[in-house]
Amino acid sequence: MRRLDADIDRAVALVADGNPASRSVLVNMLRDAGVGRIVQATRAQDARRLLEQGRFDTVVCEFHFDHGAMNGQELMDDLRQAGLLPLATVVVMISGEADYGHVAEAAEAALDAYLIKPHTEAALRERLAQARQRKRALAEVIAQVEAGSFEAAADRALQLAEARGVAWLQAARVAAELHLRLGRAADAARLLETILRTGALPWARLGVARAQVEAGAVFQARRTLESLLGEHPGYADAYDVMGRVLLDQGEPVQAIEALRRAVRLTPNCVSRQAKLGLLVFYYGDPREALVHLDAAVRLGLNSRVFDLQALVLQAALQFDRRDRRALALTAHAMARLRADAPHSPRLRRFESSIAILVALLERRVPEAIELLQALMTECEAPDFEFEAACNLLMVLSRVDRAELHLVDFGDRVGRLAERFAVSRTTCELMCGALRGDLGSVERIRAAYAGIGAAAEQAVSLALEGRPRDAALALLERARRTLNAKLMDLALHTLERHRAAIADAPALLAQVHALQRQHASYGTQPRMARVDDARSLVAVARPATMPR
Repeated sequence: MRRLDADIDRAVALVADGNPASRSVLVNMLRDAGVGRIVQATRAQDARRLLEQGRFDTVVCEFHFDHGAMNGQELMDDLRQAGLLPLATVVVMISGEADYGHVAEAAEAALDAYLIKPHTEAALRERLAQARQRKRALAEVIAQVEAGSFEAAADRALQLAEARGVAWLQAARVAAELHLRLGRAADAARLLETILRTGALPWARLGVARAQVEAGAVFQARRTLESLLGEHPGYADAYDVMGRVLLDQGEPVQAIEALRRAVRLTPNCVSRQAKLGLLVFYYGDPREALVHLDAAVRLGLNSRVFDLQALVLQAALQFDRRDRRALALTAHAMARLRADAPHSPRLRRFESSIAILVALLERRVPEAIELLQALMTECEAPDFEFEAACNLLMVLSRVDRAELHLVDFGDRVGRLAERFAVSRTTCELMCGALRGDLGSVERIRAAYAGIGAAAEQAVSLALEGRPRDAALALLERARRTLNAKLMDLALHTLERHRAAIADAPALLAQVHALQRQHASYGTQPRMARVDDARSLVAVARPATMPR
């Protein structure tokens, strides 16, 4: 087997296969190709750990692992959703004929090639050579992405796509992902529609649905996804997006069912188990939520793909069941993992939330109140995000149920609602955090209605020819509540009526300053990694790019 290229002797490859014989064959094939260093993994979990800790030029992964729960597709899904699969890495999956359908779906996610066993050395060599050729064609784009230069990467990827060279389709996919990341949903949609004219590629259709979601066209996105899933019912990524669409449409029961289907397809995918557990915690049966959160913890607690928010909600459910031993273990796990990021405000708040529950369950009331007061002092901090608000509400409701009635409990709930009730979804998630506390739920919904009324009043003022009064009213209410929806509406009003407002530049500067300080946190539910790169709460966007 001849060398693939001049740099192959410096390459590092990972071969993940539980069968010693087939693993040995793959290793020998790569050595014959001149690969300089080859690392081996016998389980998908071991491969995940290696990929989290190091960087590989090539990954050759078996789909089925005889003695492991996780398969190759679940491994790739977890890594991709956590942004831990570099664009530069060539990923090849290998399977038997029986797994062909699963591998075809996995190829949609993040693979560069797949092979059906038995395969020849020539076939593996050809697939690797083709994949490496595409990576070389995308080298400039990959370098820009890794450097965080997303604007430049998007422009260069688009140039490569329009040139229709050797890697034009891959360049188009990267360009579309970058456009979505940069908030250019219309540009992404146009590019994906161009790709679809070359063939009905499922990943491109899913990309169109994602672009429609980003543009606010959730009804069109739902139709796109229904059509896609009708033809590809095994496409787990499409169920992820469908869950988000259904949640945005106010159909949480159907959203949960969509995520259940994704989990049934990939039951050992840590991120999907965690997402389903999170959503069921807020909208479904607490017993089912605990099942999925426990599964996520069991499968991936020590992995970078695991979202530590799952531990917080698991602790709340353990508290509700009065399971002291389980809650103590969860608190210990959080403390141990937080030690890896001691300066993270997010993880510090996680640890405090769990510590309050532990102190309450162990009847250490003064300690619980002291910790709670410290957490409540952060409510208006710029980095106090929607996720933190939901966790605080969850803790407050359990403190109140323990008959430790706080004098300003209702005011705290109202303030959090005014700041973070920017949509029906965020409003209902906060209500879910207060499950069973009907008075506080009504207070949150009233606050959301008040925000909506303020927005409608401002629109009316603008229609009456008083756009400056509308902008001033929005700006004043936004300063008082820190509500991102009001900030966005104030900005939109000033930009649209700039010519009619003499001091529009000064007012715009005030809105921008307020947004920079506060509006970047918690305006939409999202999923998170342990390293703070993203924030919570419900359904994650499928991603092939780091976020």
